[in-house]
Amino acid sequence: MGINRMWWWMKLFPYPTPRPLELWSPPLEDSGTKERRGPWTSDSLVVCEVDPELKEKLRKFRFRKETDNAAIIMKVDKDRQMVVLEEEFQNISPEELKMELPERQPRFVVYSYKYMHADGRVSYPLCFIFSSPVGCKPEQQMMYAGSKNRLVQTAELTKVFEIRTTDDLTEAWLKEKLSFFR
Repeated sequence: MGINRMWWWMKLFPYPTPRPLELWSPPLEDSGTKERRGPWTSDSLVVCEVDPELKEKLRKFRFRKETDNAAIIMKVDKDRQMVVLEEEFQNISPEELKMELPERQPRFVVYSYKYMHADGRVSYPLCFIFSSPVGCKPEQQMMYAGSKNRLVQTAELTKVFEIRTTDDLTEAWLKEKLSFFR
């Protein structure tokens, strides 16, 4: 069969060729809303829910008035299948924060950082840092990776970074990442 005939044959019988990913889906019939389903929605891959107490802690942390660096470290509770608060720190530098993170276990960090811009302005960005060290168990990596998007949406954060070793977390690294946002 020549190329032209194969193309004609494929037009008549398109299967079993893979179908393109549908970027739009119909509204949910039973909910009465315009909510859509798809791989980009908040319910796409949720391994663990966020603890309600942690949600409240993140909300308060987001609107805190203090001007020092602060961090919330979170972990996944395997038994409850939930992201929970591990520790909270006030007045902590990125280097001190690095020492608080385990070297062989993933963690989520929300970090409020006092950022001095080149033109003298000061801002206090909230950064989400996903620490997923090389060498941790694949099961843990999957649980954390599957919970990350829900946690970012819950905390309503836009500055999302990932580190593969705790040594990457330095003030220079953080300033480099934040310089992109200006």
